[in-house]
Amino acid sequence: MKTELFEASFTNSRIAVVIPSYKVTRHISDVISAIPPMVWRIYVIDDACPEGSGQFVETNVFDNRVRVLYHQQNQGVGGAVMTGYQAAIADGAGVIVKIDGDGQMDANLIPYFVEPILAGEVDYTKGNRFYNLEEVRAMPHVRLFGNAVLSLMTKLSSGYWNLFDPTNGYTAIHTDVAIHLPFGKISRRYFFETDMLFRLNTLRAVVVDVPMDAKYGDEISNLKISKIIGEFVFKHARNFFKRIFYNYYLRDLSLASIELPLGLLMLISGIGFGVYHWLASARSGFSTPPGTVMLAAMPILVGLQFVLAFIGYDISSVPKRSRHRKRFSLLSDELRKSNEKPI
Repeated sequence: MKTELFEASFTNSRIAVVIPSYKVTRHISDVISAIPPMVWRIYVIDDACPEGSGQFVETNVFDNRVRVLYHQQNQGVGGAVMTGYQAAIADGAGVIVKIDGDGQMDANLIPYFVEPILAGEVDYTKGNRFYNLEEVRAMPHVRLFGNAVLSLMTKLSSGYWNLFDPTNGYTAIHTDVAIHLPFGKISRRYFFETDMLFRLNTLRAVVVDVPMDAKYGDEISNLKISKIIGEFVFKHARNFFKRIFYNYYLRDLSLASIELPLGLLMLISGIGFGVYHWLASARSGFSTPPGTVMLAAMPILVGLQFVLAFIGYDISSVPKRSRHRKRFSLLSDELRKSNEKPI
């Protein structure tokens, strides 16, 4: 029964692939040729590529599924993906997969990204290159540390505490969810993947990681960490405060809505009170009275407990019910009824 359901889902769903293209003429042909037949349409977005990636595809790739879209000005990976999303939605796609054009992502993994969505379990899937411990051990320590820091920041700003490898660009999304994205507000460049997670959380979409292996070749990254670290920190902080406001004050009020501000207030006041009296004691040469120490320590300890309680509540609030389950249920009912008909 489950096998029949998946087969019917793959047959009846229009799976589209979006490929942002910028300086990938050496790899784009191989990427497209590796995309499995189950894919209904392929959108190649020439993001004002100086190498003419779009024209190269139109001239050298003979696949009836391919549609080439052009940007007059470079909009970054986020802008290219949003153009692909909008084109796929307009054409009636059911699930939209995004892969890069540089050959780092194995197109044979597309069914693994799409299957949980068609099963009605999730709304969005993304790759995670850190499941295989042998490959993790082989990665440079700087890469591991950087990804761990980015993952922690993304967990805080997006609210998806169950995810890792936040900058992974191998993704798939159901169009019932994609259609509700604020296309004009999503970050256009390197912050795109993490900003997408923040936007998905505001839609209460279910997101899961899909294990994958990274493929590295002779491609050259355009990402310069030193140039984007400040932007990343600022945008993570902005998204964190926006998410907290949306989820805990605008949409709903709960005990967690009180715990966070009260906990932060007690922490700050306790630390401020303690530092003030510590400096006063250092200047005067007299020890701080035990009662004064306790007056500083108690709000710090209680405030920390409130903040930890809020984090625990936030972790438990990760979306768990997909937005498009109803469509899957209708398909399941139709199959069940057909199986129950007498022969």
